[in-house]
Amino acid sequence: MSDQLFQEAKQLDAADPLAGERANFAIPKDAAGNDLAYFTGNSLGLMPKSARAAVEQELDDWAKLAVDAHLDGTNPWFSYHERFRETGARLVGAKPGEVVMMNGLTANLHFMLASFYQPKGNRTKIMVEDALFPSDDYAVESHIDHRGFDANANMIRLRPRDGEQTLRTDDIVGAIEEAGDALALVMLAGVQYRTGQCFDMPAITEAGHKAGAMVGWDCAHAAGNAPLQLHDCDADFAVWCSYKYLNSGPGAIAGCFVHERHGKNARLPRLAGWWGNDPATRFKMESGFVPRQGADGWQLCNPPILAMAPLAASLDIFDRVGMPALREKSLKLTGFLERAVLSVAPSARIITPTDPNQRGCQLSISFGDRAKAIRDTLQEHGVVADFREPDVVRLAPVPLYNTFADVARAATTVAQVTAPANA
Repeated sequence: MSDQLFQEAKQLDAADPLAGERANFAIPKDAAGNDLAYFTGNSLGLMPKSARAAVEQELDDWAKLAVDAHLDGTNPWFSYHERFRETGARLVGAKPGEVVMMNGLTANLHFMLASFYQPKGNRTKIMVEDALFPSDDYAVESHIDHRGFDANANMIRLRPRDGEQTLRTDDIVGAIEEAGDALALVMLAGVQYRTGQCFDMPAITEAGHKAGAMVGWDCAHAAGNAPLQLHDCDADFAVWCSYKYLNSGPGAIAGCFVHERHGKNARLPRLAGWWGNDPATRFKMESGFVPRQGADGWQLCNPPILAMAPLAASLDIFDRVGMPALREKSLKLTGFLERAVLSVAPSARIITPTDPNQRGCQLSISFGDRAKAIRDTLQEHGVVADFREPDVVRLAPVPLYNTFADVARAATTVAQVTAPANA
């Protein structure tokens, strides 16, 4: 069976129109100098080779021009963040001006909660997944506490049905309708980090708005992975990191979407800083904050240029290749991984949805109390996966740099390291 998998993988790689993109990334190697099969792009994406030159360009301008590089540099620092106005918007299905790259993911979430969680009267509750990523959970709790409410009483936590691993759209919509006028905000993940489930963002956003609530999305595992249409689905806001699928480096600058109807509202409450102020008056050093229109109006500080340079290098790749082409390959890669794993390890318990439209490029496999040990053994065999408590190994075949041969290698290695349990 493994020979057949590798033969099929060879044919698929030969026919892959994006096969050449792998050469644009630094592929980690083992002690013998062989490429690892890297499946943790959902935790930290690989380095685009062009990132080094992008950073060195800014270092050179710093060395040669110092402060004058703000206006006279190769990529002037004063307006550097505007490089992402178009590329960032295309990436997540937004209009130019609705996206800004700034801060880190949780910092951006705090800024959005400050603006879009405005409890009034009976409308005080925030709806989240029970399995919300911990940092998001802490942020939501802190804002409820900060407003003087009890977080336990004001967080509606969505749980899958008994015996199921993922949430059903009908159940989410039903919970929103049941909460009704008690609901101030719906805040879910675009793609659930543990299971890899893609949520129906248009349907859920529509239901939240119908109930009179704001709707925001954590797209940390969706941006650069699943197709997004943040403007058309009518989301109020969204946030994401860029060190996962966007390959911008550890702790990379994050992204934020604010729908244009809010970007035009200068009276919307926000935490203000000088880089969010109207550029025409920014350097007059006057009191009185005048927010710039669009998502830029939520900026606080001048952008960290050395952190933004790798993001610029990465988004150049995404913009050239395009999300439709990446999604097409992603569906093939993840589908091949699912078939391959089940063909060589039929007892594997995949908890990611089987419907390709309900997942990104990730398969989560439950291995019970052996999960961490299995992840470690995979690593010893040159397959880099990750472990999530309490029992899940995640494999993310990323279309920009993973190959079908990588997938065949991962599946056969899973079969090898789990063989005693399958015998």
